[in-house]
Amino acid sequence: MERISLVLGSGGARGYAHIGVIEYLESNNFKIEAVSGSSMGALVGGLYCAGKLEEYKEWVLGLDLFDVIELMDFTVGGKSLIKGDKVFNKIHQMIGDIKIEDLPISFTAVATDLKRQKEVWIQKGRLIDAIRASSALPGIFPPVEINGRELIDGGVLNPVPIAPIMSIFSEKVIAVNVDANIPFKEKIEIPESILEKQGKIARYFLEFADKFSDFLSRDKEGSSFFDILLSTIDIMQFSISNFKISGYPPDILINISKDACKTLEFYKAYQMIQLGKIVAARELSKIDM
Repeated sequence: MERISLVLGSGGARGYAHIGVIEYLESNNFKIEAVSGSSMGALVGGLYCAGKLEEYKEWVLGLDLFDVIELMDFTVGGKSLIKGDKVFNKIHQMIGDIKIEDLPISFTAVATDLKRQKEVWIQKGRLIDAIRASSALPGIFPPVEINGRELIDGGVLNPVPIAPIMSIFSEKVIAVNVDANIPFKEKIEIPESILEKQGKIARYFLEFADKFSDFLSRDKEGSSFFDILLSTIDIMQFSISNFKISGYPPDILINISKDACKTLEFYKAYQMIQLGKIVAARELSKIDM
């Protein structure tokens, strides 16, 4: 069994691919001894280290349109589009108040100190607080205060946080980048029942966007403020990811195309999980382990 350290990058809904990667690793004789993650990578990594990833996977795959509507606590005039309380309360129910230092696997969640403009490595304290801070995507979820610091998404400064686990002994470091600027060519077989459910959720969000078109300030091409914001974040994270990866090159890099799905298409969990398995199998088969 090969002992590895695993790095899980930010990328919104594309981060569901991390679940597929972890499932492939576990079924192919890898032992994950340390995890670091930013944003969705911190969420998936934290749940894995707490032994709750399978429960989370079953939950997200089981969500239907009414469940999604119930979870969306939209807000107007605050620091974000969504308060996020309902989503993170559900995750809190799964993991409880477990502290990072009590996890059976070494874990680091990376966030960004908004005022000091510094990268923050969260390696102790309540896991739920670390996950929420690391996942506070600007404009979408509000900042999280921890120890007097206002924290936002770790992907702002370090989308693929390899540095936090470089001091931990393992045979290999595997990093998963879900913002790769590569073509999306994989074909994913999706059950008809899942496609139908996803279609209903997609139509709901399109209708929501149309109703709030003035608030979203759509331009003549149909792009809203949030479309532009998320595209800007994607460009920024792609550039920073390349810089970070070149500075701390992992032994194995698993790249997921940024075109696999959009940042907020969280209803595409099924295909992203499958994609993670497919790409992990392909990339790891190239390596002489």
